[in-house]
Amino acid sequence: MYQLCSHPFSSYSQKVLIALYENATPFEYRNLEDPTAKAELARLSPLGRFPVLVDDGRAILESTTIIEYLQLHAPGPVQLIPDGAAGIEARMLDRIYPWLDARLRDRTWAAGDDFTLADCAAAPSLFHADWAHPIPAQFAGLSAYRARLLARPSFARAVEEARPYRAYFPLGAPDRD
Repeated sequence: MYQLCSHPFSSYSQKVLIALYENATPFEYRNLEDPTAKAELARLSPLGRFPVLVDDGRAILESTTIIEYLQLHAPGPVQLIPDGAAGIEARMLDRIYPWLDARLRDRTWAAGDDFTLADCAAAPSLFHADWAHPIPAQFAGLSAYRARLLARPSFARAVEEARPYRAYFPLGAPDRD
């Protein structure tokens, strides 16, 4: 069984949790609030970065790489990295958001009609970004997209699991979401 060393309030950890939940991939959650998980992380990740996925003793580092690894080794009903050009766009959108509002005008999800890696990345980023700097009203497409992400069961679950750690948000978590 996979093990995931992560923290529920980390955006990169939530990105991987969403991918795991989307495909109902079984895993053992190693929450970094637990000192034994912290010690395990120090052993697995040379720079101490998380999340880390462990598969039969092999450590997979970096959230996008973990999602690609899961798609290759534990594919499920949701293909988070599409084939061909759509996959290239999903990977690109995994990292680039400044022009996202314009791209979302005619789309349900970041890379088109299907939920992908780009959405796994966007969900925690937009969630926290809107707390720090609320999305301006003129970006209705981006606001609607954020609402769709929050309604997605996999992300809603990640948000609920992180709720006890909201005090970690450096600007103070707003009383919403």
